Amino acid sequence: MGSGGRLAGKTAVVTGAASGFGRGVAQRFAEEGARVAVLDINADGARSVAEGLGDAGLALTCDVAKRSDVESAAQTAIDAFGKVDILVNNAGWSHRNQPLMDVDEASFDKVFDINVKSIFHFTQCFVPHWRSAGGGAMINIGSTAGIRPRPGLTWYNASKGAVNLMSRSLAVELAPDKIRVNAIAPVIGETALMETFMGVPDTPENRERFMATIPLGRFSKPLDIANATLFLASDEAEFLTGVVLEVDGGRTI
Repeated sequence: MGSGGRLAGKTAVVTGAASGFGRGVAQRFAEEGARVAVLDINADGARSVAEGLGDAGLALTCDVAKRSDVESAAQTAIDAFGKVDILVNNAGWSHRNQPLMDVDEASFDKVFDINVKSIFHFTQCFVPHWRSAGGGAMINIGSTAGIRPRPGLTWYNASKGAVNLMSRSLAVELAPDKIRVNAIAPVIGETALMETFMGVPDTPENRERFMATIPLGRFSKPLDIANATLFLASDEAEFLTGVVLEVDGGRTI
């Protein structure tokens, strides 16, 4: 955790950071000098990742769909760090890839609560802090699903379309406060949600079929997402806001 890292002296909150993309982001941020609050509904997972970051890590247990949880976690992070410079809204969920009429209302609600409403909650909790601090950076993990959708994930696609557009609208409205808001749009990655997205068993044959839609010929990895998020969170991106950065191996072309 060298003092000369790209996020030296900065602090971050990363949601859904016990596994997958979120864990990759938390680890990469800590490598570049940030102190990181590892936030997840999975308390043991969050603790394990935070411990792996040493003194730079702070574990926070939080259901991102519950306002009281988000308020408590935000205040804990602000109190522990003094200020929070960066927020990465990474927590996400999907219904299984299936015909749109087969998805029940509870699954629809869960998708929108975790993928969309959580960003509403975190925005409400962090914008006042950033306004008093003179700025901040939010990065939301959207998806290529919200740009170039495919059948079977219609309601998930819609939630990620909301994340992508919300990020751009937040960027415009919060720009006078020096709050930058950007989004990352990953293609399907090697995470716990992979089989959910495919809707079929995770076999080599089915992987090949999905991989064939990605021009660079592989799935995304947590490090791909982490490096892109690191750039958007860093001072190198100080003039970037409202960007939806496709990290997709050419998938959306």
